[in-house]
Amino acid sequence: MENFTSSIQEFFLSSPELTKQILLSLVVIISLWIMRHITIRIVNRNISETKIQYKWRKNLTYLFVFIGVLIVGRIWFEGLQSLATFFGLLTAGLAIALKDPISDIAGWIFILWRQPFEVGDRIEVDGIKGDVIDTRLFKFSLLEIGNWVGADQSTGRIMHVPNHKVFSDSLANYTSDFKFVWNELQVLLTFESDWKKAKALFQEIAENHVQDFPAQAEQQVGEAQMSYLIYYQHLTPIVYTDVQDSGVCLTIRHPLNPRKRRGISEAIWEDLLQKIEQHDDIELAYPTMRIYQQPNR
Repeated sequence: MENFTSSIQEFFLSSPELTKQILLSLVVIISLWIMRHITIRIVNRNISETKIQYKWRKNLTYLFVFIGVLIVGRIWFEGLQSLATFFGLLTAGLAIALKDPISDIAGWIFILWRQPFEVGDRIEVDGIKGDVIDTRLFKFSLLEIGNWVGADQSTGRIMHVPNHKVFSDSLANYTSDFKFVWNELQVLLTFESDWKKAKALFQEIAENHVQDFPAQAEQQVGEAQMSYLIYYQHLTPIVYTDVQDSGVCLTIRHPLNPRKRRGISEAIWEDLLQKIEQHDDIELAYPTMRIYQQPNR
């Protein structure tokens, strides 16, 4: 241990310039860490909303890390008078050695700049669906939905996705520009059922469960049309008629909040089943086989 301590002392005594650079770097890092901690405490004290606090913490962390890299870089590269030269050499070396991390950083910049999603949005990328709970320099995190769990509910797993996926894979946002999706429920009735009566009943049930949502959806579409070429002729529930092998299929199509899909679907189905029980001329169908025997002549 004494030999090790002596070696360290000799190293620092023989390299005063290097010792100075190390000490200055430590002072800068500790000072910036203290300043970040104080700033975050001030923000948390003055802002009560959790989501806004989170955004401030993330942005302040990025800011202080950038300032730290800039200052420490100048300490160790004092001979390079041009910042452009310093960043040029740094970027060239990183681009060769760290291709994937550089792609992730570019993806992070794209996420901050173009905002294809933000924390709280429900998205799907690379076959993974979930709610965005965090964005970082190299990856973003999702609270997974779907998979083995039905109706887009949470599985409880946190999925970490590299930022470069925003360049290489299609990305779907459920809640960004307008917060609704279309949902469909198929009800198969027997051919003997009064399908016209059933269609009117199903239309009434669907309208009762989403009566306030079409107006909200229309407003959201109007706002989205400022940025996209989006056109919807009908935003109210509608029931479509189709014929299948085992009966008449009535498809209820309606808009809803994607996070309420399971609850609304359940409520509509319960009302449908109760209505069908009340009418003897309406029956649910299932795959059947009919045999017709021609009488002997």
